[in-house]
Amino acid sequence: MSKKAKTWIITGVAAVAIIGGGGYYFANSYLGNNVEIEQVLPVNAAASGTATDSGTGTAVENKKVGADQLNGDWNISQGSKVYFSVTTSQETVNFVDEQVSGKWTINVNDPAKSQAEGTIEMSGIDSGNGQRDEHVKSADFFDMAKHPQATFKATSFEGMPPEWTEGQTADLKMKGTLTVKGIEKEVTFDAKAAYQNNEVLLSGTTMVTFEDFGMKNPHSVVLSTENDIQVRLELKLAK
Repeated sequence: MSKKAKTWIITGVAAVAIIGGGGYYFANSYLGNNVEIEQVLPVNAAASGTATDSGTGTAVENKKVGADQLNGDWNISQGSKVYFSVTTSQETVNFVDEQVSGKWTINVNDPAKSQAEGTIEMSGIDSGNGQRDEHVKSADFFDMAKHPQATFKATSFEGMPPEWTEGQTADLKMKGTLTVKGIEKEVTFDAKAAYQNNEVLLSGTTMVTFEDFGMKNPHSVVLSTENDIQVRLELKLAK
């Protein structure tokens, strides 16, 4: 093999390595996960029985919380977040929106009278990557210019106990209508709720698809995206 041919081969291999490495770096930067999900529920919350003191590890009997404290109107307050997550062939990517507002009416004596509604501003969507966020907000996906908000309105609650224990969680199912891009979808959130420090804390998840809201899950030569989208509520409610 001539010296010139060897030089071309070495140059070609180097170019492939550089392009390949650069392509992976670009994909990792553009599509990698930069958002960690933060839960509002206390880490040491127990589903039943007594809670555990995080400092000593000993059981602590928390006080009962009755209807007089729980019933009434509550507002979604600062620190509330809505997440949605998509799984690619590389990893799960999380998006967060902190521009959350809404109102809840809780009635533990008659859960059928409980109501909830919430709104997120689509401009608040953040994945830690500005270029990706702008694409997600574009007409290709959420079409924020035409549909600046997404909403959820609860129609029923299942499993709401008549009495809660402070710092402990209660399992709930919250059914309702999720509206994105003007398209309504009936969903059920599997949720846990707790009362602590004069706040009601709720963490709930449901699964929808790109197709539910007239979108196509993204695919490229670099990686593919599953059709499912997990929606997660991490809400703080205050009177």
